[in-house]
Amino acid sequence: MVFSYSWLQSFFRKKLPKPEKLAELLTMHSFEISEVKKSGQDFILDIDVLPNRAGDCFSHLGIAREIAAITNSFVQHLVMNIREDKNLKAKNFISVEVKNKVACPRYTARVVTEVKVGPSPKWIQERLKVCGLRPINNIVDIANYVMLETGQPLHAFDFDKLSFTPLLQSTGVKKKIVVRFAEEREKIVTLDEEKYDLNEDILVIADLKKPVAIAGIKGGKIPEIDRKTKIVVLESANFNPRIIRRGSKKLDLRTDASLRFEHGIDPNLTEMAINRAAFLIQKIAHPPGGYPKVAQGLIDVYPKKVLPKRIKLDLDYVKGLLGIEIPKKEIISILKKLNFKITGVRPRQIEVEVPTFRLDISIPEDLIEEIGRIYGYQKIPSVFPVAALIPPKKNLEIFWEDIVKNVLKEAGFTEVYNYSFISEKDNPSFSFRELIEIENPTSLDFKYLRPSLIPNLLKNIEKNQQNFTEIKIFELGKIFPKNGEKRMLSGLQPTHHPPEEKRMISGVITQKNQGMDGFYQLKGAVDLLLQKLGISNVWFAEPSAHLTPRPAKQGSAYDSYQPTPEESRLSIWHPKKCAEIKINHQEIGFLGEISPKILENLKIKGKVVIFDLDFEKLTKFSSEEHEYLPISRYPAAVRDLAVLVPRLVRVEEVLNKIHAAGGSLIRDIDLFDIYEGERIPRGKKNLAFHLIYQAEDRTLTAKEIDEIQNKIIQSLEKEIEWEVRK
Repeated sequence: MVFSYSWLQSFFRKKLPKPEKLAELLTMHSFEISEVKKSGQDFILDIDVLPNRAGDCFSHLGIAREIAAITNSFVQHLVMNIREDKNLKAKNFISVEVKNKVACPRYTARVVTEVKVGPSPKWIQERLKVCGLRPINNIVDIANYVMLETGQPLHAFDFDKLSFTPLLQSTGVKKKIVVRFAEEREKIVTLDEEKYDLNEDILVIADLKKPVAIAGIKGGKIPEIDRKTKIVVLESANFNPRIIRRGSKKLDLRTDASLRFEHGIDPNLTEMAINRAAFLIQKIAHPPGGYPKVAQGLIDVYPKKVLPKRIKLDLDYVKGLLGIEIPKKEIISILKKLNFKITGVRPRQIEVEVPTFRLDISIPEDLIEEIGRIYGYQKIPSVFPVAALIPPKKNLEIFWEDIVKNVLKEAGFTEVYNYSFISEKDNPSFSFRELIEIENPTSLDFKYLRPSLIPNLLKNIEKNQQNFTEIKIFELGKIFPKNGEKRMLSGLQPTHHPPEEKRMISGVITQKNQGMDGFYQLKGAVDLLLQKLGISNVWFAEPSAHLTPRPAKQGSAYDSYQPTPEESRLSIWHPKKCAEIKINHQEIGFLGEISPKILENLKIKGKVVIFDLDFEKLTKFSSEEHEYLPISRYPAAVRDLAVLVPRLVRVEEVLNKIHAAGGSLIRDIDLFDIYEGERIPRGKKNLAFHLIYQAEDRTLTAKEIDEIQNKIIQSLEKEIEWEVRK
């Protein structure tokens, strides 16, 4: 908003700092100055007034108060010595009725007679032009001048153009102004000759017949001031900011008046502004040899008077918030400069009365901000705050969830998100016996809560197999297994017994060939996942369930596995190509091929291998601590070994034999093939291994490796029906 430097100077007796220096002071203590520009003999200050200060600083008087506080000066009072004519009574000219006191908290009016409408004095015209307003005539210019001076919008009506009603003669009143909301389909033509359609959301100023102004926004064309005007009705009102903002938006009409009312204005400002305008009319708009007469009395509808607020200011709190001890005497001086009234002083407390024009002040923190900015933020030393940094408690569930997802993504898997429901059509394929049914499902596809992640993952495979030759996906989500008690859910809101929830992590890969590669590939992903989670002592349950399982080296075990009783009921696994994954003899999940029958029902081609892990159990075994061993600087040697064993012999037994015979020089063993074809005797299977030899302190010679290899062969051939193939 632009302000005139010379106009601001008129509020002070002593010389103000030069425009550039004044702009610097205001920027440091009050508002930022966007531009200082010379305009004729004057200077224009473009001041970015903050929205919370629009109520008092959208005016030259408000900015003058700020300058006075900063420069330790005094603002001269506005002259408004009105000479009222005792023979004229304002109440005999006009009466005011406010229909809605919330929309219009205060309406003030004065009547001035025997005015002479003409051009304004040069000094008024120049100040209006500097502020961007076009001079019209002395009456309208005075209304605009007072608005720019005090911040209170005013409007002037030609009394003779307001509608006259004989019904008012009995009361002695000639005409009446009504503040009301417009009626549907009412119209008005404004001063700029634009026509607007009104409705019940638009507040208007009306006479007894029609709207004569849009309240707080724009005056109407009918009662405008012209050269024939002799009697002027001045309006100085206060309107609800929300009502004005809503009306301005609906009409797409924004004016200087609406801008001020939208931000809120002190209701107590109306009287001062209207008296100032009446004084200027008497001084300027007088006919030759005479002067305008101001009717005695102020018409004022002000049902609920706004009183000053009182705030108790704790000086210790001032010090704590600003971080500096400002003497009490200086604090009181700053508050007085800002027109605050000190009503009580105690050793460490001050009671402050806030002037009603400071709508932005309501709590002690507001006062402290005022003290700080006038004192000067540049005087307050920068000090790092002293505070205890308490790290938030780690959410282990989210922590491990992120790790699991990142590991699988790095292994080439894509995460999917499926609905937590399955349809009735899924039941024949998977033979689910106990499902939790939704009482009001959104569709038949969402009739049951899913008891497993696997059905929806297989549906993902079925939908995408036409577009991708290899699919690797995973999902981490909740399942809802039935715990034996029949229950129904209304929508998704649990009844007396909410369903059991369990978080699972499941991954799927597809394979087109007929080999065993898919199983090993997925098993390798599981091994990698468990390794990254810091989990050891992992083993896979084999069909010899009556034997006590012996821990095997992680990532080495495979054979024909059997499902747990829970998984068997689902009948989803291939009976000879599945494994139960355990940690410390506790089941955490399952790994295996999906039954060909289910794949056929879902029209999935090829083979599908899945792992299904209990995420909650997984997080209990996980550890952030990892033990890292240095990589040997000496080269490794790889030898292959193939052994023919009975079909029921477990891979784990062969591995244990190799480790026992090879000792510490066996760095690793990889099972890379299992063959049970036609070239193998019936009831037998061929296991092929890569044996990796490496020492920590030297390079192994060929002789040493041959000796260990022969020792392993001799150990294996001691077993009856075992044959090392050469």
